[in-house]
Amino acid sequence: MAALVLGARTAPDVVLATGLDAREVDSALRRLRSSGLVAVEGGTLVLREELFDQAARTPRPPSDPFVNGGRLTRLPAQRAKRRAVLEQVCASFEPGTRYPEREVVSVLRGWCDGGEVDHVTVRRYLVDEGLLDRADGEYWRSGGPVV
Repeated sequence: MAALVLGARTAPDVVLATGLDAREVDSALRRLRSSGLVAVEGGTLVLREELFDQAARTPRPPSDPFVNGGRLTRLPAQRAKRRAVLEQVCASFEPGTRYPEREVVSVLRGWCDGGEVDHVTVRRYLVDEGLLDRADGEYWRSGGPVV
């Protein structure tokens, strides 16, 4: 989704922008097209921005089985569901910003307080899933320019 927002207009553009496997990109684009969030016009991928505006105004349910009140209650066993939950957590970090490990720990502890999962496990999953990158004691959201 972010690659499309930032200007990718074809599946190869998304692969290049994200570094994801072409099959993963095709699967994600298929889901986005089937949900109506992305259309194909003249061979070009187009975001249906009006649907995002509508979704932003639609109230979300107060909780789900994994996140309640901004807290991570537990991690799903199923990888796809776990990835979706981890993407919510990863949204706590601004793209293009490097974070020292202590700041990442602080943010993740905020997510994990009172739940069944610890911040170290969440941090490992974020890195393993390619949502956060790390080097020299710093972390940043994957796939974007790093400042």
